[in-house]
Amino acid sequence: MGMASWYDETVLPRLISLGCGCPGVSELRREVVPLARGRVFEIGCGGGFNQAFYDKRRVTGFAGIDPNIALLEKTRQQARANGWETEIREGRGEAIPFADGSFDSVVCTFTLCSVQDQAQTVRELRRVLRPGGRLIYLEHGRAPDPGPARWQRRIEPVWKRLAGNCHLTREIGSAFLRAGLEIEPLGQSYFDHAPRWAGWMEWGTARRPGI
Repeated sequence: MGMASWYDETVLPRLISLGCGCPGVSELRREVVPLARGRVFEIGCGGGFNQAFYDKRRVTGFAGIDPNIALLEKTRQQARANGWETEIREGRGEAIPFADGSFDSVVCTFTLCSVQDQAQTVRELRRVLRPGGRLIYLEHGRAPDPGPARWQRRIEPVWKRLAGNCHLTREIGSAFLRAGLEIEPLGQSYFDHAPRWAGWMEWGTARRPGI
């Protein structure tokens, strides 16, 4: 095993767990994830970070994708324990393996920063969402202030290599708007427990127009 493979398989998952599972982030998940209802699709579900926060009374089925095969079985077990019909597959956001309009809710948390093609992924999320359905998002990205934004541009080339292709400068709300979704923001702020160049977050819902 080379150094790069060792880092990706051993160190990176631990770093992601520390960041994505910390108490402050969990509190934000607790605010947005229970908004999901009906048949739910979650992109980047492999870590299982959202499973504890779904409102089990409102979810009738659960599907998801993640490129990390090793993490998927744990998520399947968690979803089954919730009593849901599940369909969890290996996959990437740029080509979601589900039919158009399959889901009432789509959940996207801390995932758009690391996909290869953000615009294509958001188009795919819109495609699998039924008309009138809602995409529930909690993401970090481009800071609105010049100072942190300047540091994001400087740090991002190295950061992507260390943090699993995580981008610091990607837009959030405007990415949903460009895909034809109607955003309903719930909040945006710098995360208290992170440097400002890494801590700009936005969360809310994005509705696919239609009945």
